[in-house]
Parts: sequence; C-alpha cells; structure tokens
Amino acid sequence: MKREWILLANASHARLLSRDSAADPLIPLETMEHPESRLKASQLSDDRPGHEATDNSSGGNRYEPRSDVRRKEHQRFAREIAHRLDRGVADGAFSLLWLFASSPFLGELKAQLSDAVNKRVQHALDSDLTALGLSEIEQRLLDARFSKV
Repeated sequence: MKREWILLANASHARLLSRDSAADPLIPLETMEHPESRLKASQLSDDRPGHEATDNSSGGNRYEPRSDVRRKEHQRFAREIAHRLDRGVADGAFSLLWLFASSPFLGELKAQLSDAVNKRVQHALDSDLTALGLSEIEQRLLDARFSKV
C-alpha cells in the first residue's frame, strides 16, 4: 500500500492531507500557520533601513538591508514544513508526496526538502489550493494526475 500525503501551502498557511490510494477520500491530517509571513516588512523588523548624510551632497543615502525580512519568514516556514515531512518519512507515514504551493513559495519549500522527502515527491505544482474544499482538491488532484501522463 502506497499512502499518499498531499501538501497544500502558501507562505503563511499549509494543509497536510492523506489517503491510502487514489480511490480513497482525502483525510485532513494537520494545519500549519505562520502569521508572521503576512506581516509587512516594517512590522517584522525593529530597525528602519540605515541612513547616512554626507558633507558632499544635499541628500542622504539610504542602505537597504542585505536580506528581505519577509523572505526570511517564508524560509523559516518552509523549514518548519520540511521538518514535519521529515518526521513523516522517519515514521514511515507516507511513500508518495504531492506538493501544491504558491509559485514563489514552492521554490522556498523545495530548497528545504531533504533527499529522503525529495525521493517521495510524485508531483510538485505551483498552485495555491489552501483555500479550497476537499471535493475541489480531489478534482485538482485528478486533473494533475492525468495531465502528467
């Protein structure tokens, strides 16, 4: 029996579903939230970007931070999800994985996946299905299964 896990994610919300075969109904396993990903960069950071006034110019110079604080939060959530998937592999909870994630977040998530999880990825599609009901998700899975043939 090849138990499937289906992960639906965006940068602030993820749903993990399971089923024993393609003919079985989806079973919700877990919901993960990361509200920090919804905050503005100014709310995440204590500091404003640096400013410097020079004697040679009439205006100041502005220095941007080296990395975007919102992107760091997205990476943090992707790591959290990846750790959850690693636990599932270690427990033998699934043998096939479907990933549906919003386009920019799918890249962040795939970068965090371990080799053991990557070996189980059957489909990875850039589509945010987190807000859909189970019947709509079933239809999207069916469409994805037959479009990959």
